Amino acid sequence: MNHTEDSTGTRHDSALPAQELQALLSARHRDPFSVLGPHAVGADGADGVVIRACLPGAGSVGLVDAGGKELAPMEVLHAGGIFAARLGARAPGYRLRIRWRDGSEQCSADPYAFGLLLGEMDLYLIAEGRHLELGSCLGAQWRRVDSVQGVRFAVWAPNAQRVSVIGDFNGWLAARHPMRLRHPSGVWELFVPAEMGARPGCRYKFDLLDPAGHALPDKADPVALATEAPPATASVIAAPGLGAPPFAWHDKDWMQRRAEADRYATPMSVYEVHAASWLGAANDPASGWQTLAQRLVPYVAELGFTHIEFLPVMEHPFGGSWGYQPLSLYAPTARLGPPQAFAAFIDRCHQAGIGVILDWVPAHFPTDPHGLGRFDGTALYEHQDPREGLHQDWNTLIYNLGRHEVRGFLLSGALHWLEHFHADGLRVDAVASMLYRDYSRAAGQWVPNRFGGRENLEAVSFLRELNTVVHERCPGALTIAEESTAWQGVTASTASGGLGFDFKWNMGWMHDTLRYLSHDPIHRAWHHQDMTFGLVYAWSEAFLLPLSHDEVVYGKGAMIGKCPGDAWQRFAGLRAYYGFMWMHPGKKLLFMGGELAQWREWNHDGELDWALLEHPMHRGVQALVRDLNALYRELPALHALDHSPEGFQWVVGDDHQNSVFAWLRRAAPGSDEVVLVVVNMTPVPRHGYRVGAPLAGCWRERLNTDAACYGGSNVGNGGTVMTEARPSHGQPASLSLTLPPLATLVLQYAGARE
Repeated sequence: MNHTEDSTGTRHDSALPAQELQALLSARHRDPFSVLGPHAVGADGADGVVIRACLPGAGSVGLVDAGGKELAPMEVLHAGGIFAARLGARAPGYRLRIRWRDGSEQCSADPYAFGLLLGEMDLYLIAEGRHLELGSCLGAQWRRVDSVQGVRFAVWAPNAQRVSVIGDFNGWLAARHPMRLRHPSGVWELFVPAEMGARPGCRYKFDLLDPAGHALPDKADPVALATEAPPATASVIAAPGLGAPPFAWHDKDWMQRRAEADRYATPMSVYEVHAASWLGAANDPASGWQTLAQRLVPYVAELGFTHIEFLPVMEHPFGGSWGYQPLSLYAPTARLGPPQAFAAFIDRCHQAGIGVILDWVPAHFPTDPHGLGRFDGTALYEHQDPREGLHQDWNTLIYNLGRHEVRGFLLSGALHWLEHFHADGLRVDAVASMLYRDYSRAAGQWVPNRFGGRENLEAVSFLRELNTVVHERCPGALTIAEESTAWQGVTASTASGGLGFDFKWNMGWMHDTLRYLSHDPIHRAWHHQDMTFGLVYAWSEAFLLPLSHDEVVYGKGAMIGKCPGDAWQRFAGLRAYYGFMWMHPGKKLLFMGGELAQWREWNHDGELDWALLEHPMHRGVQALVRDLNALYRELPALHALDHSPEGFQWVVGDDHQNSVFAWLRRAAPGSDEVVLVVVNMTPVPRHGYRVGAPLAGCWRERLNTDAACYGGSNVGNGGTVMTEARPSHGQPASLSLTLPPLATLVLQYAGARE
């Protein structure tokens, strides 16, 4: 065939120099679209087109029309699998008929016959970090292009010399499907027709050469919507709409109620769950989410929790990280089933009136070779400087939040769970590590910000943008910060200079009160302030009180193990502490197993000790948690003013000697909806203990953690108590109470008469 060139100097003969042939076969050609696929010959294609294909493993290839009629055989340019043919000036559309050396045959559209795939606006928004729907833009998208069904692959790798998509559909050969680079965005793209085997369910990865041409480890797709189950590491092509047929949601009413609710004035009691170990022996990758829907949802509903919070469900390579070192921020873990099953689980929760919160990790990511680290051979997602990019505590890499594309990747990922899966909130992990450049670093091991300070200005900006975007696009969705420092304004609005979170975990309250709980009751008089100090700053943020997974691992002991004394005192002390927590201002969170008074520390490879429920004392703690949730949800005084000082008043806050605490909770200022809480943290029953009361009349004992039904000694006040006209503790009336040992009493004002 004759050699011709167009006005740009592009080659249009069928033959290629040996060097170029070798580059194609070795998957080192930088611009495969310049030689593969159709290319016009002569001015405006007056002399026809030359069509080339690189198909290693093919024995022969021919060109056919849409009806299968042969147009022309393709000659062999290289025995390794490069073919070419020339068609006339007005040649019809063509297809490749490939006869593979194993005897199989394919007839498919040519991936290199398709034009540009991603729109200029998509590429512009990606570069700006403002494309908030990357889950439907990058990655593997099941699409129809020019009437051809297939998969559009796209990946951001701006510094790579070459990127190919490899997978089940091409024998994992990089030479089969090298991609097109879209300048200047750094996004590579390719459409692979379904006729070539690219279909939902297929595994795939990206094969990259670094800027110097060196091969990198095969990389999983950063925006994969599904993955294979670890320890395997490939991404999986997902069907659109969470499956075929598309997933049908049944939670319209829930989503509307969520959007209209006042998150601060409504009860919020969270059951924190590590999905795999809650299931334990029932864990089956084929039906994990389905089993959880059948077992966990009714269990949580029966106990009265308002929300389930999952340790990260985003796919993660190492199970021992509990999900806190994720690599696939758009894909639910395949350990528990396909994405559609996860959506069905959330749908079931919503139908049962239960919200779902997901732990989410934008602070760091693991260094596994198939992951994000040096993705294109450069520090792409992470910082180049290890003083900024390496997290020393966890040996992980820190996201470069100053890079627009990385911010966009994370923001879009957050929205993916809220919009695509209808999650009701995100609990952002390790916020403290994001806010401070010197977090867990010695002097000289960190880089100051541009003003010379320790604050991470890029992270602050990112978190504000995250909360702004979530609240604009996802009405009623919550953002919760795990932030353990005294950073001001974590839950203040972004308009007022805050970070914009809805709630903050109150780590100080947790540490103080658990420290108090661990002391022998005889010594608690000297640590009284550990239980009261939280009220000094209780209104500075919108707090959630967490008893999380972190408190029952690494030698810290189970919750009941933190309580001193004999077995009876331990159960009683735990019940009293739970009563103290549920009646304290702030939303609530309890990690699974805490409701069982489990003796063992949590083991992510095991399961909860369900057999303990055969014993009355353990059933009693579970029953108490159920009744605490019920009372907390029933009485507005216990949640309506959770974040306002008008909803709380100390009555007895200074009785160090007796280790007694008493306070009032109100539904509204001046309201008769008043609850009196009295806590005795010693094993000594106290008779005739006088407590001031704001209203004269009858007070009904709504809950007593020492009740026999909970495993207690059944010391109490007979159900109701009448006030005496005797002022006390600054109140106009008072009650003479019997305080059970190691117990919390909850009394509700019932009116002027019994």
